[in-house]
Amino acid sequence: MKSVQEQMAVISRGAVEVLVVSELEEKLAQSIKTGVPLKIKAGFDPTAPDLHLGHTVLIQKLKQFQDLGHEVNFLIGDFTGMIGDPSGKSETRKALTREQVLLNAETYKEQVFKILDPARTKVVFNSSWMGPMSAAGLIALASRYTVARMFERDDFHKRFTGQLPIAIHEFLYPLVQGYDSVALQADVELGGTDQKFNLLVGRELQKQEGQRPQSVLTMPLLEGLDGVNKMSKSLGNYIGITEPAKEIYGKVMSISDELMIRYYELLSDADLNALQQVKDGVAGVSDGRHPMESKKALARELVARFHGEEAAEQAAAEFVQMFKQKEIPDDVAEIPFVASEPIWVCRLLTEVGLVASNGEARRLIQQGGVKLDGEKITDADLEISPSGEVVLQAGKRRFARVIFRSA
Repeated sequence: MKSVQEQMAVISRGAVEVLVVSELEEKLAQSIKTGVPLKIKAGFDPTAPDLHLGHTVLIQKLKQFQDLGHEVNFLIGDFTGMIGDPSGKSETRKALTREQVLLNAETYKEQVFKILDPARTKVVFNSSWMGPMSAAGLIALASRYTVARMFERDDFHKRFTGQLPIAIHEFLYPLVQGYDSVALQADVELGGTDQKFNLLVGRELQKQEGQRPQSVLTMPLLEGLDGVNKMSKSLGNYIGITEPAKEIYGKVMSISDELMIRYYELLSDADLNALQQVKDGVAGVSDGRHPMESKKALARELVARFHGEEAAEQAAAEFVQMFKQKEIPDDVAEIPFVASEPIWVCRLLTEVGLVASNGEARRLIQQGGVKLDGEKITDADLEISPSGEVVLQAGKRRFARVIFRSA
């Protein structure tokens, strides 16, 4: 098992906040000492049948805990789903029927196991302990929090001061979510930043029950394709995990380099060293990974996750072909090039005749006038791997299809 410091580096990756860091470190140290994994909890209300990448941020973090050897409890809120989570809402949510909740729950299970290992995941339903709870038990639970404490929640406060209706049952939602942590005796609960109040209710209820309060880890709300707004189907800036492979691949390739880093942090299995290479490449550091190659790798990874390796290869090939047909003339000169090790891009541009000298190549790159397979090169010190073929463009009209051959 990894050390406390190594685990914390993985756990904190992409996270907004860890409460309380020292408590979590103590739990990890105890887990290492005893060999008993921590109980990790994240709850999902089955309010919609299909997930997009924004929904998978928490699931990806669960997988990281799972890979560290901890017990993942994927909680389906089939009971809370019939209340409707009021987080971030300006009006009372429409309650779902029991049939809708169960149907959506089955779809969720099918989709999340594209990320989580089903053999190492406990799927739990909060109706299993909330359903049998008597009315007296629910009243007793409601007595543990005051109305004043509930109005500490920003969305409740805004609705109250704005004279917008708040139904009594909405106050039950954070209490039931908190009680879920008591029922599971959770060591750690994950949630979006909009869930922080509910996660802290879980800590308070556990203290009242004499349990060690759970550590809380909040994750950001993933930006959509526009890089500004939260990923949302209603805004049309989403990538659905059930979309066709070529759609997922193409959408990932359309995002900005800066947003790509965000997606790597929150969605990718790439380790911390690989993530740093991605960041260095975008920042123009000489030994970083070229942003174009990083984006292709991310697109392939996400397509493979939801559709398999074969579909990922086909989507990548189709994207390259479509892009070349759109951007590159049909009569590009093919130039065989013998190389056995990475070659400096300026030297390659010179030797295939696109520029007169290495100096001219460097200046043209600095001016944004050189592309590799349709993507602008920003690093004049880039070294190109001598495999397969690449299309180089210098200026608007000079192209060369370089076909690498081994020495």
